[in-house]
Amino acid sequence: MTSNAQMVPESSPILACTISRDVQNFDLLIEDMETAMGETWGDLGFAEALAFFGQPEAENLEFVALAMDAEDEDNLVMLSEIISRAKVNDVKVILIAEDVSPAALHQLLRQGADEFVPYPLPENELQAAIDRLRAPAPDPYADMPEDEAAPRARRGSGKSREGVVLAVHGLAGGSGATTLAVNLAWELSQAAKKGETPPKVCLLDLDLQYGATATYLDLPRREAVFELLSDTESMDDESFQAAMVGYEEAVQVLTAPPEMLPLDLITSEDVSRIIEVARHHFDYVVIDMPHTLVQWSETVLNQAHVYFAMIELDMRSAQNTLRFKRLLQSEEMPFDKVRFILNRAPKFTDLNGKARVKRMAESLGISIEVLFPDGGRPVTQGADHGQPLALSAAKNPLRKEIAKLAQNLHELGQSDAEEAA
Repeated sequence: MTSNAQMVPESSPILACTISRDVQNFDLLIEDMETAMGETWGDLGFAEALAFFGQPEAENLEFVALAMDAEDEDNLVMLSEIISRAKVNDVKVILIAEDVSPAALHQLLRQGADEFVPYPLPENELQAAIDRLRAPAPDPYADMPEDEAAPRARRGSGKSREGVVLAVHGLAGGSGATTLAVNLAWELSQAAKKGETPPKVCLLDLDLQYGATATYLDLPRREAVFELLSDTESMDDESFQAAMVGYEEAVQVLTAPPEMLPLDLITSEDVSRIIEVARHHFDYVVIDMPHTLVQWSETVLNQAHVYFAMIELDMRSAQNTLRFKRLLQSEEMPFDKVRFILNRAPKFTDLNGKARVKRMAESLGISIEVLFPDGGRPVTQGADHGQPLALSAAKNPLRKEIAKLAQNLHELGQSDAEEAA
């Protein structure tokens, strides 16, 4: 490792590193690092940092100070990769920024940076950030009676889970499948009652060509996703977590890859491995499916606890539903797992529209169990701004119905867990 700031003797363990395009642009950072860390720190460039995390010398790292200015905003993808790699190695990240746009800063903080300090550094602020990183995490169960704290601590202990798998499939273009998948994942993450441990939720975007969950949540599409999908046989917990992107510390998302890929890039075995690892780590696994049926669609249907099929009150949805039903029944697939959701359903007072819904269900021989209202322009606007409806339009009627669905699913899952216990 090279250092422009402080050469570290070989006998001294490296406890911290500055990472920047040129650390000489941050002379105050050099002074504060020397004061705080003495000779136990060094400096890395952006490209060097990713390679250094894989070296034995990085095992003792406590934190890295990632310094950037306005010129570095063109390298946000690489900076995000550095933060993600640091988190995989359990290394804390202090983000130090000068003249950086709020959007870029927000993206890097959401990626997982632990602390933010503006540059020029306020007096003693770097040391204060280091002290906060080193402080032990508070025990959320410290003030609870032992009989209440023990089961909650066990639930959050990182042990193997058996997550509920919920797949969402739009049977016609524009039927709102991705909108449901994204908002259902968010609402499930918020479904816990006061005092309960929030569920761990992940969202898997398996539409490798037109997947839009990254757009709907304003998340970066990362090359790590392609690497994961290309070799699931060597996938482990670390590589799976490294490919995920967090949203508001509530939902972990496996976005679609940056480039368009053929749907047969992955096999049924690949999909099965991904779902199993996701179930191991999360309470709920929401899958956004492509419109096209492929070989591994059956794998998702078999592993899903509920398979939501999104339709609308029009002829194309009716015809596609009929063909979908015939295929599943002819191939003896579990059609009973499919739950049909009618999006943009007629209003309560539209008696003619309600009669059309009934005739459609009867003619297709299906049960339409959930009716979603038309959320209107706020739905599109929320997606364009990269936010779920709960944050962009909390009183939207569509958001309220998705929240009810999530709450019902969560309560059902809790009841099943209590019965099993």
